[in-house]
Amino acid sequence: MGRKKQIDTSMYFCPHNDCPNYGKVGPDNQIVAAGRYGKANTQLLRCKVCHRTFSARRGTPLFGLKASEETFYDVIACLAEGNGIRATARIKGVDKDTVSQWLDVASQHVEAVSRYLVVNLHFEEAQLDEFWSFVKKKKRTALPLNNSRPNMATAGSG
Repeated sequence: MGRKKQIDTSMYFCPHNDCPNYGKVGPDNQIVAAGRYGKANTQLLRCKVCHRTFSARRGTPLFGLKASEETFYDVIACLAEGNGIRATARIKGVDKDTVSQWLDVASQHVEAVSRYLVVNLHFEEAQLDEFWSFVKKKKRTALPLNNSRPNMATAGSG
């Protein structure tokens, strides 16, 4: 049998704010590998101080993602190239609502997503600045979920 692969846990920290080890990063952070879970075989970690487990993806745009990491970033890259949500959904074979949700998730993790797009997909900083400005503008002008457009049949009556 093969030996288990050791992972570098020094970049992780316990995400539980009631743990004395919360936020502690580095070689003495007391975080160890605790197996894997899900279809994506995601790394599970355990804090040796509070004995709780957590996903290596916690706090990232990939947390809770059911699709592959590659699919997520391909969709975001397609949007950053200037394609709309519906066009991206058609091109990538993903539901348009999923594309919208992923864009919202990406906008909450701008720094991490931008770093990935620059390093792995060779996007230019100016291209990303334009993309995030567009996303920010769209978020400002979007209708709140609980606020619907006026019904045209009843608008103006009264």
